[in-house]
Amino acid sequence: MPSENLAGRTIAGYRLLERVGEGGTAEVYRAEHPDRGPCAFKVLRSRLASDPTVVKRFLREAGYGARVHHPGVVRTYDFGEADGLYYLALEWAPGKSLADYVHRVGPLAPPVVVGVVRQLADALAAAHQADIVHRDLKPENIIYDPQSQQAKLLDFGIARDAQLPPEERLTRTGFFVGTLKYVAPEALSGELVDGRADIYSLATIAYWMLTGRHPHTGRSPRELFQQLLTQEPASLNQAVPGLRFPAALETALMRGLERDPSRRQPTVTEFAAELTAAMEGGAAPAQDAGLLATLKRGLFRKNK
Repeated sequence: MPSENLAGRTIAGYRLLERVGEGGTAEVYRAEHPDRGPCAFKVLRSRLASDPTVVKRFLREAGYGARVHHPGVVRTYDFGEADGLYYLALEWAPGKSLADYVHRVGPLAPPVVVGVVRQLADALAAAHQADIVHRDLKPENIIYDPQSQQAKLLDFGIARDAQLPPEERLTRTGFFVGTLKYVAPEALSGELVDGRADIYSLATIAYWMLTGRHPHTGRSPRELFQQLLTQEPASLNQAVPGLRFPAALETALMRGLERDPSRRQPTVTEFAAELTAAMEGGAAPAQDAGLLATLKRGLFRKNK
């Protein structure tokens, strides 16, 4: 049964103009505030408001987002409960999700990809300094504006506080959280992870932006789960026949995709720095004639 459309209502001082997105737990509206101007207004579905774990997780997202102050993180303005609804008011960032953009235009040029990675690494470094591990990095959780080439990180819904005592965790041991295509292997057991899990996810996003492929090719969740635990990812230069990247770029990226966290770069900042150095010292990727046109016509339709 579709939920009530709240467009036209004013909640906690925010006038909701139109519904622009929805998920399993919340809906997102474009809103206007008399002082803050355009905002994104996220509302927990009313049928979930009686579930204390869901409510706690929703408010935790708001609290974590509010703790990270960085231009590369969508700013949290306000959150709480009003008119019987739990809400989260966010900065209205120009652009659309990185997933939508890349699905539409195809693989991105390496300098653009490295630029996006640098921005996201800076934002993640700020989160890590605040003892927050994102745990759900994926293209859908990144706002990208192609005009300015600016990327912003959002959605701390399943982030965790590195200082949180075990008894306050909202995820049971043995259950992983995240999106399987982008989750770090060590997270699959449901054990606590650190910032190196975000490095793995960021490296996977970079691999996908460059090639339109994922490092593991499992066709079902079960197969992908097993591959993440037991198999090495396909090397960057094996992802798409005929598409080649500088060896240094491949080495830096694949280091971020090591199954063993201790073999990755120690921090997201160092991961981005290695990719930047590799890009600055390497040539543009070589492509077979007509390859890019083929990629843009069909690759992303097959791999959504």
